[in-house]
Amino acid sequence: MTAAIRAANTDGRAALVIYLPAGYPDLETSRACLEAAAGAGADLLEVGFPYSDPLMDGPTIQAANQVALDAGCTPDDDFAVCARLTAAVDVPTLVMTYYNLAWHYPGPGQEGRATAGSSRADGLDDFAAACRAAGLAGAILPDLPAEEGARWRKAAAGGDLDTVFLAAPTSRDHRLQAVADASTGFVYATSTLGVTGERQSLSAMAGPLVTRLRDVTDRPVCVGIGVTTGAHAAEVAGFADGVIVGSAAVRAAGEGGPEAVAALVRELADGCRRSASVA
Repeated sequence: MTAAIRAANTDGRAALVIYLPAGYPDLETSRACLEAAAGAGADLLEVGFPYSDPLMDGPTIQAANQVALDAGCTPDDDFAVCARLTAAVDVPTLVMTYYNLAWHYPGPGQEGRATAGSSRADGLDDFAAACRAAGLAGAILPDLPAEEGARWRKAAAGGDLDTVFLAAPTSRDHRLQAVADASTGFVYATSTLGVTGERQSLSAMAGPLVTRLRDVTDRPVCVGIGVTTGAHAAEVAGFADGVIVGSAAVRAAGEGGPEAVAALVRELADGCRRSASVA
């Protein structure tokens, strides 16, 4: 993942990271939308695994998650989408989901789960192995604090996966250091407090947060939450290594499928190229 972001930076632009959930509006269309994003200029892809209590996600992604869950999509279905996706595109792809889903993978009663009295306390190794088998390059578990992430980091390392942790504008310096030290691939800088969602304008907190992170790490720093338009992408590209877009892409997938996603990604990719001051 780092190589893909740095290649974009060397090309004089910010890397574009597109998030879309598996199973929305259905499994086949979700894969087609992700492939369309890659074809239209996304440098990295984040595949959301729908979860019933998505603490970070705003109304657009929550509603998409619920559609997938109501249709009966399971993590194994999501991994199947990822396997077909990574076989078809040459773009580093991450899973983005919540720690509880990874901890309990593959679920009660399923083959591979620890039985009563087993020494296995969780499903993290199984989850990491499934990620690797599906061709994924890393994972984002947004509700897992960096300070509590040692167990997952060990499982991820065993599966040769990068781990991305989140930094908030309100994080104190010692916590930014912990996030930077624990992250591989890149550091996810949240542009504002609160949940994801489309916004009319970007928060002024993103730029200073990126500056503070650069003081503690040389890893790429990508900014997400609220980036909606090509103009927003150009603004973020002026101070960050990568631009992360989720809700706007999800809305496009629901309204117009792969064609609408491709059109949005082309606009965003153009925005990532507009700034001449990418670090």
